[in-house]
Amino acid sequence: MPGLTIGDTLPDLEVETTHGNIRLHDYVDKSDFTIIFSHPGDFTPVCTTELGMMAAYADKFAERGVQLLGFSADDVDSHNQWIKDIEAHNGGHRVTYPIAADPHRHFIKQLNMVDPDEKDSSGNQVPSRALHIVGRDKKIKLSFLYPATTGRNMDEVLRVLDSLQRASQHKIATPANWKPGEPVVISPSVSSEEAKQMFPQGYNTADLPSKKDYLRFTNVH
Repeated sequence: MPGLTIGDTLPDLEVETTHGNIRLHDYVDKSDFTIIFSHPGDFTPVCTTELGMMAAYADKFAERGVQLLGFSADDVDSHNQWIKDIEAHNGGHRVTYPIAADPHRHFIKQLNMVDPDEKDSSGNQVPSRALHIVGRDKKIKLSFLYPATTGRNMDEVLRVLDSLQRASQHKIATPANWKPGEPVVISPSVSSEEAKQMFPQGYNTADLPSKKDYLRFTNVH
């Protein structure tokens, strides 16, 4: 299985989707971040709930300047029929993002989106619930990899997007269980003098037994 992971360049594949043919590099170039996510198959229970939730959260992604691209191991005709079920189940939220076809499962293998354990009725490997967040520079910024049996949490996807966006604008990182509006930590590569200039709003240094001043909290928007 290809080792596509954080820091790797997204392959420039051309895929057929419910919105026509898309070349991946051209598509991700339209937004600061693109979420590419895969699903084991059309007309399957967990996938239907996930794509419906993606549709329900579409406005929240758009507010952050993020676009979506789904992959499922069936053809476009099947996707279009499946979308009717997705929209009916999720309360009428429209599926406005494209879903790529991969009936022969060529693309999911190149995108590292294969579940090594789950098999279909023919004994073939099925797509995992993989999700890559890709930057405009075509690099993988973050990856989630769930087994086919576990659905994703869209609130966590939003949380990590907010973290990535803040870290791309400031020399900070987000601590454990961080949520938007809470303090962030200043990068260890930033000296105390630099921190005063970069964060004029000020920062607090944790008083630790080591007396080292590496744990510095500040607020950014």
